[in-house]
Amino acid sequence: MKRVIYDAEHEQLRESTKQYLEREVAPHAEKWERERIVDRSAYIAAGKYGLIGFNMPEEFGGGGSDDFRFNAVIAEEFAKWGNVTPALSLQNDVVGPYFKSLANNEQKARWFPGIISGETIVAIAMTEPGAGSDLAGITTSGVRDGDDWIINGSKTFISSGINADLVVVVTRTDPAAGHKGFSLLVVEDGMEGFTRGRKLDKMGLPAQDTAELHFENVRVPAANLLGREGGGFYQLMQNLPSERLSIAISAIYGARETWRQTLQYCKDRKAFGHPIGSFQHNRFQLAEMDTELEIGEAYIDRCLHAVVAGDLTAIEAAKAKWWCTETAKKVIDRCVQLHGGYGYMNEYRVARDYVDIRIQTILGGTTEIMKEIIGRDLGL
Repeated sequence: MKRVIYDAEHEQLRESTKQYLEREVAPHAEKWERERIVDRSAYIAAGKYGLIGFNMPEEFGGGGSDDFRFNAVIAEEFAKWGNVTPALSLQNDVVGPYFKSLANNEQKARWFPGIISGETIVAIAMTEPGAGSDLAGITTSGVRDGDDWIINGSKTFISSGINADLVVVVTRTDPAAGHKGFSLLVVEDGMEGFTRGRKLDKMGLPAQDTAELHFENVRVPAANLLGREGGGFYQLMQNLPSERLSIAISAIYGARETWRQTLQYCKDRKAFGHPIGSFQHNRFQLAEMDTELEIGEAYIDRCLHAVVAGDLTAIEAAKAKWWCTETAKKVIDRCVQLHGGYGYMNEYRVARDYVDIRIQTILGGTTEIMKEIIGRDLGL
């Protein structure tokens, strides 16, 4: 179906994104995958192409646009390319909005120019060794001491945990206040007591730096409180829908590219003297996947319309997140099968996509949590 969600300016950004990937990522992708980390220079280059901070204030070098369709264009093109890329969705879609919506004027002047230029890489630290989807189980503590907060605790599975210059740490600042006892404190690289553990050895996404972070009596100035004290949990809930929509977009368009390459493989590969795609079972499989992906794409476009209108709900984002990621996982699994033995070889993208997609049904809230959110909304 013809897409009508994007205007000419969005397609201009798409062309810029493609140029960035071809010129600034392609020459280094193998090196980054081998070294298991994307070089920081990739973020600075992205800033020069206008791929970071287009949704941040113009006075600090940003684009001044609240149009999430720009975020979606970048997410689509990065997903089509593959996963040896800088984590711009984290910079733009996940962490950036916390700074944009919560930073005061002094913080904006201090942090925004670097974030927008790509010189400052950001991360958010929610998950702990004993607290994943249940954010209420977070134990990392923040105790006020004069003009500072003293943070103690550990976080794990933190995306951009190695490269990050600024880490938004979800901290329990009032143990007796329940959900109202969480605050967001920004820890800066180099603060005493802030250490990074190992770069986690994941089964997929080798170039994405996911790490453990440790905080031992880290003294954080009160000026680094992001938003209001005690408002952390509410602030997290406000930003999660856009994060989940971004994940859905990456999943469905990454799977679409895997399907496209598989379709071509099925046209080229022959068995018993015929292209394997001509066999009825394989033809039906490809037809089913094409249909399922298009249904996902259509729902994403509806969600994008809702974002632009300002009325995307957490329920709608949860539906997009679980359905698109589970569909992508299923599609890529079938694409491996259609490749036969070659689908098990890492020299084929489909093999790498198979392990890379697996995290999508987990991060940003598991499929089970998404269904729980939707089910509760049904009054069950």
